[in-house]
Amino acid sequence: MMKIFLATDHAGFEYKEYLKAFLRERYPDFELQDFGAYEYNSEDDYPDFISRLSQELSSLKDSDTRAFIFGGSGQGEAIVANRYKGVRAAVIACDNIDLVRLAREHNNANVLSFGARFISKEFVKKAALVFLGTDFSYESRHARRISKIDNV
Repeated sequence: MMKIFLATDHAGFEYKEYLKAFLRERYPDFELQDFGAYEYNSEDDYPDFISRLSQELSSLKDSDTRAFIFGGSGQGEAIVANRYKGVRAAVIACDNIDLVRLAREHNNANVLSFGARFISKEFVKKAALVFLGTDFSYESRHARRISKIDNV
């Protein structure tokens, strides 16, 4: 069964809640875990939430777990997430679905970091469907690169 993790700070809180409701309805059999923020607080700090999610994701060694993280730009959130071994976060801060597909197919991304200030809620929903429905290509050049990343 696929696990889906979610985390955000105040800048992406509304988007996280929107996606969480959509995913619960669309995939009732998936295990969904929310790492916060659990309420809107304009003074919260994204590293607190993103690091908890990333630490858990890193410990699982489970290819069936994917995550969605949110922030104003998605940049800082991805920086935090990518500090954890086995976590590969791709930033999505524009409405280009090809970036989502390529993040999975070529980079085996297991986290999408959304820049909530630059994308629509509808795009987040569409991107989530593509991200969850796209497999890593396992093409030799991509697999080789992922291996190199994992050994850094």
